[in-house]
Amino acid sequence: MERELLEQLNKWHEQDQFRLIIERIQQIPESERDYELIGQLSRAYNNEGRYREAVQQLLSVHEQGARDPLWQYRLGYAYYHMAMYEQALKAFEMANELLPHDESTIEFLEWTRPKAEKMQQDRQRHQEILLELEHSGRLNNLRAASGSYDPVSFWEQSEYALESYVSPPFDEEMIQTMEQELGYKLPASYIHLMNTQNGGIPAHTVFPTKEATSWAEDHIAITGIMGIARDKSNTLGGEFGSRFMIEDWGYPELGIVICDCPSAGHDVVMLDYRFCGPEGEPAVVHVDQEDDYEITYLAPNFEAFIRGLVDADTFDLSDEEDED
Repeated sequence: MERELLEQLNKWHEQDQFRLIIERIQQIPESERDYELIGQLSRAYNNEGRYREAVQQLLSVHEQGARDPLWQYRLGYAYYHMAMYEQALKAFEMANELLPHDESTIEFLEWTRPKAEKMQQDRQRHQEILLELEHSGRLNNLRAASGSYDPVSFWEQSEYALESYVSPPFDEEMIQTMEQELGYKLPASYIHLMNTQNGGIPAHTVFPTKEATSWAEDHIAITGIMGIARDKSNTLGGEFGSRFMIEDWGYPELGIVICDCPSAGHDVVMLDYRFCGPEGEPAVVHVDQEDDYEITYLAPNFEAFIRGLVDADTFDLSDEEDED
C-alpha cells in the first residue's frame, strides 16, 4: 500500500470517518487490494456496524491472517456483534495465544465466554426440538404455511394498529426487495400470516419462557408484528423497522427484528438465522437490551412462535403494572 494512502486512511480513522475509508478502498479494484488494505477495509466495516461485510473481507485473506493477532481480533469483534459467540470465542482465544495479555482481547474473552456457552446450549436445545418435531411428523407442518390462520380472530383491530403497523397487501417483488434489503430469506409461514393482514397487533401478545428476562420471570410480551412494507413506522422497512433497531439501537446482526415489545425499543423479538444461515428456516428469539442484549431462545421457527402466543390474562401481570 502506498504510504500516502495509508496515512490518509489512518487520519480518517482517527476522525471516525469510516465511510470515507470504505468509499476510498472500494475505488481500488479488488484484484489490487493487498492484505493491509483488506484489513483497513474490514476495520472500517466493523466501525460502521457492517459486521457481515467485515467477516467476508477477513475470510478472503484467511490464510494470511490465521497467525495475525490483529486479524483474529477483528474477526472476533465482528462475530461478537453478530451474536456468533462460539466463532467469536475461537477468534479471541487465538488472538490471545498469538499476542498474550492484550487488554482489549482479554476483555472480550471475559464477555464472550458465558455468551458462547449459552449459544451452545441454545443450539443443542434447537436441534433437540427439531428432532422431536421430525419424529412426530409435525416438522413439515411447522416449516410450511398451513392455512390455519383466521385473521378475524388472530388480529386485534384498533386505530393505533392501522396507523403504525397495518400496510396494504404486498406482491412478490416487495418480498424480493425486502429480502435483499435485510439480507435474509423470509419464512414461508411469516409470509402466509402477512397475507391475512400485512402487519398488526395480535389478540394474543404473550409468549411463555423457561427463563427470566428483564420483562418477567416466565414470559415475554410483544406489542405488534411488523409487516412486509416500508410505509408505516413499525414495518420491516419502516422508520422503526429491523435495520433501524440493529443499526441505531445496537441489536445484534443475527437476523431480522420481527416484533417490537412494550418497552419501546429496550427489547425485541427476532428471527435468528445463526443456526441455519441466511437462506434457512430461522429460530425465534427474544433479545434484551436491558441485559446486555441477552438472547433468550423462544421457538424453533416463526409458526411455532405464533402458535405459542397466549392471552395476557394467562399470566398475573399486576406486579409488572405496579412496577411500571
